[in-house]
Amino acid sequence: MAKKYPCTPVDMTFFERVAFCYVAEEVFDVSAARVFASFENADDWPRWAPPIQRVEWTSPQPFGMGTTRTVHMVGGLVGYEEFIAWERGREMAFCFVACSKDYIESFAERYEVEELAADRCRVRWSMAMKPKGFSRYFLPLFSPVMTVGVKYMLKNLKNYVENSAKG
Repeated sequence: MAKKYPCTPVDMTFFERVAFCYVAEEVFDVSAARVFASFENADDWPRWAPPIQRVEWTSPQPFGMGTTRTVHMVGGLVGYEEFIAWERGREMAFCFVACSKDYIESFAERYEVEELAADRCRVRWSMAMKPKGFSRYFLPLFSPVMTVGVKYMLKNLKNYVENSAKG
């Protein structure tokens, strides 16, 4: 088991008040329910988000506020997450309550899904973080890369979900 360094839990206001928040938006040619089915499938996350190696839900279904999971990422980073928002088909958000590396003060992601038609929705993904230690100096330099990375991964999710829906 990876070492756990506590992170400062956040609420939904974190996305508006944090200095580092990266946002991407795409229109998907699938239903909001299909997008959420993919979100709930632990095996899907590594298929569209290259940094993710494995996702483990540590709470039983049905998922909701307070649900927990552990996400294993490249470089040995392990995030211990708790969901701070969950409305199936519309929105979910989580924050780190602990992390295997001691350079993250707070971290959160938010997925907003807007149904546009029976088989079409808009997905807005926000990734927000407050670094600590050396990463306070490192992250500002890499913010342009983070912005591109979030947009790239959301396009990957779009392609994955649309193609798997056809399959």
